[in-house]
Amino acid sequence: MTDQQIIRGIQQGQEQAFKALVDQHQEMVINVCNSFVHNKEDALDISQEVFIKAYGTIGQFRQQSRLSTWLYRIAVNQSLNFIRDNKRRNIFSSLDLLFDHSKTGRMEKEDDKNQAADERMEQQERLKALYKAMDKLPQKQKAVLTLNKMEALSYKEIADIMDISVSETGVLINRAKKKLQQKLVDRFKNM
Repeated sequence: MTDQQIIRGIQQGQEQAFKALVDQHQEMVINVCNSFVHNKEDALDISQEVFIKAYGTIGQFRQQSRLSTWLYRIAVNQSLNFIRDNKRRNIFSSLDLLFDHSKTGRMEKEDDKNQAADERMEQQERLKALYKAMDKLPQKQKAVLTLNKMEALSYKEIADIMDISVSETGVLINRAKKKLQQKLVDRFKNM
């Protein structure tokens, strides 16, 4: 189904149109959510909220952008809302999933295993520090940096999603990088 058919179908209450929307965009929405919350289960929950919100507000979609861009914007906003609402909870608890090197299939000597384990621990610590520092960035800066570095979106795509100008996107990314760099330097200087 085309975007137009999906939109019309959902507006007319056709279950098949909503199913097509989810089928075509579910993976992208889950990935966007996961890039913000770093927890697959939370990302799945948020993605369900994204599609429920999209279904309920499809009549407000102005069709000035692609349907996928509109869904991206909803996913970013829902993810940021989740982070804000769960600030006290440690949302980055699943970092070990990012570094599951047990599937490398490589035979290692005992010294290699110890060295690899040390390297993994060090890498995990750096990643934890990075995520903690990113969590302290202002929401807009965190959002654009996540979309650019983790989702590999262009400044134009980010501008469309965030409903800001391309130049503002660049400014936000540069400010986020500088703040992030300073936070990491401060953290590792104090170790």
